[in-house]
Amino acid sequence: MDDKAVLLNYLQLRRADLLAKIDGLSDYDARRPMTPTGTSLLGLIKHVASVQVGYFGEVFGRPSDLELPWFAEDAPLDADMWAGPAESRADIIALHEASAQHSDATIELLPLDAPGEVPWWSGERRHVTLQQILVHMCVETARHAGHADILRELIDGQAGNGTQDANVSHRTTEEWAAYRAELEAVARGFR
Repeated sequence: MDDKAVLLNYLQLRRADLLAKIDGLSDYDARRPMTPTGTSLLGLIKHVASVQVGYFGEVFGRPSDLELPWFAEDAPLDADMWAGPAESRADIIALHEASAQHSDATIELLPLDAPGEVPWWSGERRHVTLQQILVHMCVETARHAGHADILRELIDGQAGNGTQDANVSHRTTEEWAAYRAELEAVARGFR
């Protein structure tokens, strides 16, 4: 695999990880705010879809025809981070898939050294290559997939990529509670 194919593969895997976090959840659980700042699973998916449209579209002179009204001047603050009442789960998933298709087309079309300009970044930093943006979006998507991991665990206890994930210890509910209590006891020793 060449370098571009490797980066694209990692990006596609992290996108799939993020989308998988709403599998089996009710609409309420997929959109409910789980942190003091209102972070939700559908909000994370919507946000990643939105930013990849900008980074792989506008930055490389390939704007998409996707409507992103939450970026309008009169949009509510942080509207890209939550699912509004008129936005269904299916709408947000479709947006994510369309933004991924548009992004992947840009990635496939351009060489890694293709120049771009990020208008919302300052100074010389705004001049980038496709490789830089691919790395940036791999990191951005992985970061938010990690957030989604934690939110999903808070919602229903599902950790990692499901019960077959070899990277997550398999314990009963009681064993997890005992493990957590042990860690809490260690932490309390540092008060």
